[in-house]
Amino acid sequence: MLTLQNAFARENVGPFLGCTLQPDCETLLTSGKAEDTMDVAKMKAQMIEFRNSLFQEGFVDDQFIQLQQLQDDSNPDFVTEVVGLFFEDSERLLEELAKALEQEPPDFKLIDAFVHQLKGSSSSIGVQRVKNVCIAFRVFCDAKDLEGCLRALQQLKHEHFLVMNKLENLFQLEQRLLQAGGIIPMLE
Repeated sequence: MLTLQNAFARENVGPFLGCTLQPDCETLLTSGKAEDTMDVAKMKAQMIEFRNSLFQEGFVDDQFIQLQQLQDDSNPDFVTEVVGLFFEDSERLLEELAKALEQEPPDFKLIDAFVHQLKGSSSSIGVQRVKNVCIAFRVFCDAKDLEGCLRALQQLKHEHFLVMNKLENLFQLEQRLLQAGGIIPMLE
């Protein structure tokens, strides 16, 4: 099984799942030698700019900062591992949600339980946009609104896909910076 950590450990990782980046980031991710593409200072600035855009666009929130602050030299892959576990679990939950919504009649308590679990895990790692869709999804569950739930599931899948790509790209940028001899700055 391909995990985030395994994907980032590869020598020539390109954007995962067809995500597009700014031109400098794409060159950085697809080149075999990051140090030939940009100097470390420029790479660091690009990574910081990309990371800041995740906050500005609402993909992540302050909880993500707290998660990154738990990472240290004794466990340098902590964030990647936790985020990887989140994506494994959330993909399973999205599949369960789709199955539950296909049942006749739908079990809205079960659907709400899956959404509640996804909301909690997304909140715990700071994946804000996924969490916000889960909040709206639960309103449809409470109203037993099947059409609303189906629309919310599509939106949830979309946000999940976007944030997965964004975080994978962030981790790839961090990996390249480290490979070039740089240091990843802490979030404040």
